[in-house]
Amino acid sequence: MFLYGNLLGNIYIYPNLRLLKEIIIAFQGFEDARAFIKKHRFFRWIIIPGIIYALLFIIGMFLFWHSSDTAVSWMSRQLRIETWLQQARNEWLSFLFVMTGVMLRLVLVLFYFSFFKYLILIVGAPLFAYLSERTEAIIENKEYSFNWASVKKDCTRSILLDLRNCGWQSVYLLALILLSLIPVVGWITPVIALVLECYYFGFSMLDFSLVREKLTPPESIKFINYYKGLAIGNGFVFYLMHLLIVLAPAYAIIAATLSVHKMKSE
Repeated sequence: MFLYGNLLGNIYIYPNLRLLKEIIIAFQGFEDARAFIKKHRFFRWIIIPGIIYALLFIIGMFLFWHSSDTAVSWMSRQLRIETWLQQARNEWLSFLFVMTGVMLRLVLVLFYFSFFKYLILIVGAPLFAYLSERTEAIIENKEYSFNWASVKKDCTRSILLDLRNCGWQSVYLLALILLSLIPVVGWITPVIALVLECYYFGFSMLDFSLVREKLTPPESIKFINYYKGLAIGNGFVFYLMHLLIVLAPAYAIIAATLSVHKMKSE
């Protein structure tokens, strides 16, 4: 409970700078994770799960993009948009609808990817719980002993929170899909959808550390809602790391654990 009380006690001191500070700490967590992984030889926990994740990601995103393209094309045919645009012969209108189609496709891909992400989080929960516990034991100089009952408990909690987050994110993304159909106004929707993706991914990564601070799920939700920057920053760098896709998942959980530890020690 120390972490919860200590951090929440500082919420109202620097309200305008808190979000930026948390994002910076989350970014620093990934650099700290790089040094931590090298120092403690965690490479096997990065490469093997990363290769599996990379293969699933590439296959999934190919199918997602193809299906989203099919969905948008079907909608366009049903509404007879292309026929109407050919009759109107207005370049400005054509540009607006092309941009709307692009924005809709991007939101749909993010919507599909959110389900893929939750599948990975649920299937990989035992590994993420183990990595988080092992990382914290090392940075706090504790003796680590594998406890299946503890890992199982953390996994169950993580899966339930992931299902809860999946439901809420789906509601928000469905609203964004409708908003993306509005020309010009809908062009901002991919950015909003990406921020949501970053937040909810970071949420799951951070909760593996918060459970060891004995925060209940409602307290964890409240904590992360206050400290959105940690979640958004962790998720954002996770998405950037898809340039090196093999490293992304395990790096994210180690970085999240180091970020929470840094916040706790301040």
